[in-house]
Amino acid sequence: MPKFFVKTENLKENEEIWITGDNVNHIKNVLRKKVDDKLNICNSDTSTNYECVIRSIEENKIVCKILNELKSKSEADLNITIFQGLPKADKMELIIQKCTELGVKKIIPVITKRTVVKLKEKDKQNKLNRWQKIAEVAAKQSGRDIIPTIGNIIDISNIDFDGYDKILVLYENEEKTSIKAEIEKLKNSGKENLNIGIVIGPEGGFEQKEINKIKENKNVSIVTLGKRILRTETVALVVSGILMYELGDLN
Repeated sequence: MPKFFVKTENLKENEEIWITGDNVNHIKNVLRKKVDDKLNICNSDTSTNYECVIRSIEENKIVCKILNELKSKSEADLNITIFQGLPKADKMELIIQKCTELGVKKIIPVITKRTVVKLKEKDKQNKLNRWQKIAEVAAKQSGRDIIPTIGNIIDISNIDFDGYDKILVLYENEEKTSIKAEIEKLKNSGKENLNIGIVIGPEGGFEQKEINKIKENKNVSIVTLGKRILRTETVALVVSGILMYELGDLN
């Protein structure tokens, strides 16, 4: 059943939900849905799902009637935030799409010393809007109950590490501490609803000064993925998948 996201303000009296915006065209002209067809609608503010039936299709909105409230099944208790060194070309779009499918809750683009991409201030908001839309489409496709948040582009020195149970920094020059060892510690900690941050560099990786500065924060572990150096877009997908398998709901 097709799934669409709405805000709390779209829930109306008499158990109605109004779908507005781009979704109206998609439902009418792409899916060609008709009155009495059913839709799965999720309130992205509360992650509440509803089985609904279309009652009317208007020019700028689609009015649906709630039939049943559905129990959420698609969100893991694990909360992953990715601090992604801004990559070149359209790699960020791939990272956002696939990490959304894997269950990541938040993605924050990060500028580092070796970041090649130079975005003008006037272009940043357009990028963020596009990335947020990609997250929304991926969330619909994968049946998520939330749309991951795409945070503002920040400098690596401005990352806020507070509130995380563990920060994993992927660094190609780390030789001793493996991600496997850190995951085992988390599994044995007995904690639930873990909040984990993943810090990933751009194509050129991190400078040693950046690693030294990050180490000053509590709950930070600099880790290696092994002997091979992965592309920045590969790291995000591999680490998210490993964490979801070991600590989340992929197992």
